[in-house]
Amino acid sequence: MVAESDRGICAISLGDDAQVLQEQLQDRFKAAELIRADSLLKQRVVQVLAMVEDSAQSLDLPLDIQGTAFQQRVWEFLRHIPAGQTLSYTEIAERLGMPKGARAVARACASNILAIAIPCHRVLRQSGDLAGYRWGLERKKTLLERERAQDRFYQQV
Repeated sequence: MVAESDRGICAISLGDDAQVLQEQLQDRFKAAELIRADSLLKQRVVQVLAMVEDSAQSLDLPLDIQGTAFQQRVWEFLRHIPAGQTLSYTEIAERLGMPKGARAVARACASNILAIAIPCHRVLRQSGDLAGYRWGLERKKTLLERERAQDRFYQQV
């Protein structure tokens, strides 16, 4: 599900039940009036879907990123992790100048409501194991496998 405010895309949610996603969206944006997509938003949804299918596509859409200053700093960092690559929460914390901030980075990732646009699926435990993902570990695994396969494909071309 993709949602947009006057400033840009404010939520991208992944799930199997559209009704559940809509209820979560309404809970997140209590004062918002939910209306069906117009033609511009439908085009943006197509762009988001294209990026899911081909991670080499860039998501050049206006985003309405709402969070604390720290969350926004983490999320901006995540947007620069190339498709097919991963970093650990610890590595990100260190690169942000917070060597003991891995848990804070993990909380920022868990607070992200812009799936794909802010690729928190590219963050793993220090061990390299998958860690929590708002939209399910199986989805995280699938996204990473797809990106790695595409990365190998583009390296061969």
